Amino acid sequence: MPAQLPLDLPHRPALGREDFLVAEANQTAVAWIDLWPSWPQPALVLHGPAGSGKTHLAQVWRHTSAAAEADATRLLAADPPDLLGDGTELLLDDADRVIAEARDRAVVERRLLHLYNVVRERGGHLLLTARSAPARWELALPDLRSRLQAATCAELGAPDDQLIQAVLIKLFADRQLRVAPEVVRFLLLRMERSFAEAERIVDALDAASLAERKEITVPLARQVLNADIGGRFADENDNGAGESDDGSGDRG
Repeated sequence: MPAQLPLDLPHRPALGREDFLVAEANQTAVAWIDLWPSWPQPALVLHGPAGSGKTHLAQVWRHTSAAAEADATRLLAADPPDLLGDGTELLLDDADRVIAEARDRAVVERRLLHLYNVVRERGGHLLLTARSAPARWELALPDLRSRLQAATCAELGAPDDQLIQAVLIKLFADRQLRVAPEVVRFLLLRMERSFAEAERIVDALDAASLAERKEITVPLARQVLNADIGGRFADENDNGAGESDDGSGDRG
């Protein structure tokens, strides 16, 4: 029987506050997001390693606050008042990278300073995400450097095993997939600890399950991982962790 062609229908990410899983690694950042609009400074910087959930949490705030959103292109193409429109709140994701990768950093820094000042004059807030705190950014403009170093900073740590496990379970549930605990354990022992990787793996398993008309089991999980890393797990003994294709998971 030929493989079933999976429909390329994007999964809509859940961006509500209740959809963000809170753990020790991110609880301080979540507390600051929940405190809005009573932030003590016009700017809040969420910083942490890739995959720690900065962008997801920032999008939670954007939906809550009805904030505008800017990227490198919009920051250069539009004047700060136009970026804000009639609003007072704005999100700039990957702010440190926007600055570092700019062709003309001086222009970007002046634009960001102007944006900060407009937000402050309107009594609004600027949320920035970054890999590191502003004190570690190489900023040439003294006024921008002083303002961002005075901003409130909240660090998100890399997610631990308990949080990644909860994320995997939630991602499967979001897709109405029932997956046995041994599948989650199998993935947890072998995957990179990041939200982005968890979502990528669940997407790949969902697509493989549809294409091959198979339930999501440990063998299918091994097959998907082998496609990424060249068969590393093909002969691995899983100590009985769900080798059967029967009853290990189904599409609910």
